[in-house]
Amino acid sequence: MGHVVLRLGAIVEQLGGELLGDAQLEIESLAPLESADIRALSFLSSAKYRSQLTTTRAACVVVAPALRDEALARGACIVTPDPYVYFARLTQLWQRARKAALPAGPRIHPSAVVDALAEVDSSAVIGPLCVVERGAKIGAHTWLKSRVTVGEDCVIGARCILHSGVVIGADGFGFAPVRAEDGTCWEKIEQLGAVRIGDDVEIGANTCIDRGALADTVIEDGVKLDNLIQIAHNVRVGRNTAMAACVGVAGSAVIGANCTIGGGAGIAGHLTLADNVHVSAFSLVSRSLHKPGHYTGVFPLDDNASWEKNAATLKQLAGLRERLRALEKARGPESSDPTNDKN
Repeated sequence: MGHVVLRLGAIVEQLGGELLGDAQLEIESLAPLESADIRALSFLSSAKYRSQLTTTRAACVVVAPALRDEALARGACIVTPDPYVYFARLTQLWQRARKAALPAGPRIHPSAVVDALAEVDSSAVIGPLCVVERGAKIGAHTWLKSRVTVGEDCVIGARCILHSGVVIGADGFGFAPVRAEDGTCWEKIEQLGAVRIGDDVEIGANTCIDRGALADTVIEDGVKLDNLIQIAHNVRVGRNTAMAACVGVAGSAVIGANCTIGGGAGIAGHLTLADNVHVSAFSLVSRSLHKPGHYTGVFPLDDNASWEKNAATLKQLAGLRERLRALEKARGPESSDPTNDKN
């Protein structure tokens, strides 16, 4: 990437914020507080790193209004209501500047294979060893990095980023069991749908989104998917939902808007998650969640029959606790004294 130098004044002109310091000061890098040097711009968004504000060598620090005076006492600062969001936008500005410093490369890499019946917007970038199959559509300013495969008739919207190894539109896992005297075999169900991806979607490396069996698998605008995620056939993921690495979503699940799914979580098939549902890492969602909220479901591995009995008992623990407290209250304080043994 090209070398970038930006003046503090130019940064604030584009991103806003209140600059306290020399607008002509040149910034050559973005860095964490502890490793920043005198040409770096850093930020402080968490109180647990507050002690580093007095020791950092950064030329300028982005801080919230509450830390304005403390930051100014050590040097230049940019004051903004949400330093973390400001930092995110700053990285975007920096990346644009880095790319602008490089000579333009080919829009479609010579090693990519793009079917003559695919539609690729003139502003899209198709990286090395990508495959775009017949009838696929790639929107404006979308970037397919190396080894991305977009299957037949799949649609990707504008301003999307698909990282290396992503596969869009592989066959969904559909097989009908055929029972015979010599055992069960499987009859393939052809997957006749496609995948439709909205605008401003980012998909991490080696994530797979399967085509639908009849209707399409749908990823709505603004969705963010981490690496190594599996989205099965006919799933629908709502606007601005984010999933961390290794999430698995089974077929025909419907996930609402503005949800977050922690790493390694699993969502069973044919379930519905409401808008604004947040699932903790490594949780198993085995029933529909119709109310917004934060859900966690981690349970020790056991044989299935024992697991089901224990899970049923676990759901009754809160009620049993309240009944026990009521009984102890009715019997008086002596009932809770372990030394009080009248037998």
